[in-house]
Amino acid sequence: MSSLPIDELIELKQLALNALEQAKTLDKLTEVEREYLGKKGSIRSQMRRLGKLEPSQRPIFGKTVNEVAQEVEKALADSRYQLKKAEREEALKAPNFDPSLPGIKTETGALHPLTLIDWRLDEIFRSMGFYVLDYPEVDSEYFNFEGLNIPADHPARDMQDTFWLTNGKLLRTHTSAGPVRTMKSFEPPFKAIFPGRVFRYESTDASHDHTFHQVEGIYIDREVSVAHLISSMKTLLSEVFGREVKVRLRPGYFPFVEPGFELDISCLVCADDGCSVCKQTGWVELLPCGLIHPNVLRAGGLDPDEWQGWAFGLGMSRLVMMRYQIEDIRHLLGGDIRFWSQFTGTGLE
Repeated sequence: MSSLPIDELIELKQLALNALEQAKTLDKLTEVEREYLGKKGSIRSQMRRLGKLEPSQRPIFGKTVNEVAQEVEKALADSRYQLKKAEREEALKAPNFDPSLPGIKTETGALHPLTLIDWRLDEIFRSMGFYVLDYPEVDSEYFNFEGLNIPADHPARDMQDTFWLTNGKLLRTHTSAGPVRTMKSFEPPFKAIFPGRVFRYESTDASHDHTFHQVEGIYIDREVSVAHLISSMKTLLSEVFGREVKVRLRPGYFPFVEPGFELDISCLVCADDGCSVCKQTGWVELLPCGLIHPNVLRAGGLDPDEWQGWAFGLGMSRLVMMRYQIEDIRHLLGGDIRFWSQFTGTGLE
């Protein structure tokens, strides 16, 4: 049986304590910490010796290593406190120090409105029984297009509308890439949303940007209806805005749903008067939706004669613009502190 090297640990502890006592600056203290308590330090590395000890010796040795490390950590914290205290006292003695001068103001931060809306949507949908799932931003042509019943000659697959990568993959153009993956992974019935960033190779203006945020959602069951879809979306929007909002439903074409609809929301930026966000119409296109196309159900491995579903794609960036009365979508990814400071401490969060 190999001997238990406890004496070596005690000696190592003493060396560390002596080194801490001799350290007269914070930089030197950091060097001692790295030498003894770092990931590859003399004390931490002792745990590697456990494999060479008898099974009955390992608990004792491991416990001793932890006790030594804790004692050295406490001594390190005490030394650091004393050195910082000494530095402060020395600074107060300096002839050019005026304790009556105002201190440096601490800037108050705030969460980005996109983050706030993202968290709020998660909370609302979870309360409605939805999974919240995350999928890759770099995806395959199949999940972004083919599995969604988008044919090869569809304009969205043109080089002018999609960021294509040299390896044949692409930056997802919508979070709609999530439903087929989910249908392949989950047993129905289920409800799920897929929030995240999407990318379009297009010119920017007040209501369009090359990078923006969406949340896709699907509900798969044996009996679903458009009425249930509309009711769910109205519930969602009233929860987000804290009041009833005016919506309208228009027929729309989307390859992955049939029938398809455009759900518009009355413009809350201009209160229906007309602005650059709503293109002077008083309405903002917010939410394409519809019943999932049978071809998409088949792509997900489901029998459309047995299962049905509805889907929606919510423009999260536009929702943020409505919620916080932001007139230009390009502000959402901008770094102008003057703009974002208006959301700090306003209670919007």
